[in-house]
Amino acid sequence: MQNQKYLNNKHFSKTMHNNIKLIAGSSNPSLAAEIAQHLHVPLTKVKVSNFIDGETYVKIEENMREADVFVIQSTCYPVNENLMQLLIMVDALRRASAKRITAVIPYYGYARQDRKATSREPITAKLVANLLVAAGVNRVLTVDLHADQIQGFFDIPLDHLRAQPVIVDYLKQKKLNDFVVVAPDEGRVKENFDLAEKLHLPLVIIAKQRSKKHLDTFEMIKILGEVKDKHVIMIDDQIQTGGTLYNAVKILKENGAKEIHLACTHPIFAGPATERMSDPAITEVIVTNTIPLRAEIPNVIMISIAPLLGEAIRRIHEGESVSSLFE
Repeated sequence: MQNQKYLNNKHFSKTMHNNIKLIAGSSNPSLAAEIAQHLHVPLTKVKVSNFIDGETYVKIEENMREADVFVIQSTCYPVNENLMQLLIMVDALRRASAKRITAVIPYYGYARQDRKATSREPITAKLVANLLVAAGVNRVLTVDLHADQIQGFFDIPLDHLRAQPVIVDYLKQKKLNDFVVVAPDEGRVKENFDLAEKLHLPLVIIAKQRSKKHLDTFEMIKILGEVKDKHVIMIDDQIQTGGTLYNAVKILKENGAKEIHLACTHPIFAGPATERMSDPAITEVIVTNTIPLRAEIPNVIMISIAPLLGEAIRRIHEGESVSSLFE
């Protein structure tokens, strides 16, 4: 599904068209191809292979001298392999005299490790930022970081896109009678409040208190708002195992909710997530293609953010505002 709002009617000048280079990593080639199609810019030929011991080999097969290069690579599963491939590509481009290297990272892995929760823990999100800069990245373009403070981990420009407007446009095509937006816990209130405002819908909050004896259970649950006979929408930045949303679905059904629609930017879908998201109680799971799906799930609706990323790339290349996309 392409959102007409983000489709670019402008065309690159011949000089700019020749100077921009798009490179696709192995993590999400279909998204990279869509971005290239949107911009009418061919993907640069790159050879990526592995040595017999597992080491990654990259060779850029076109001239990169003085080029404005955008490397499209999500650091999703397998995270370490995709991250290392990105770093090696950037190093190759820097040594090939690229003028500017922008890492387009639709999904930024290691984002959950953004602080020290206990003693002797790493802050891996900051480490990854340091590695990208050390490799030679001049700019980063990413979508819905798990924690906003990760933007401050970079000493280079970072453009942080939001996928919520694309999801909102999809939801607005529905008849939103008797709909409410539900925050599945206190930590998701802000994002679901923003969604409720954009859709002009009431916000309901599930307030939970963890058991002191059993950390995976709850002693008290309160629903702040009415869900009986309502259609429900819940949004999160990512679905990893889906535990929080799945527990919320069960609570909502027990309290008389009708259809339940889930939405997220990054469909990580690890562990039991595929089974949980396939539950008949869930009408649909709306996701974007920052990450390729690892399994087919009948009720998953995928929305492409290629037009949004493509327009952001064009604006970066031509020195225009990226933030005005959301104004």
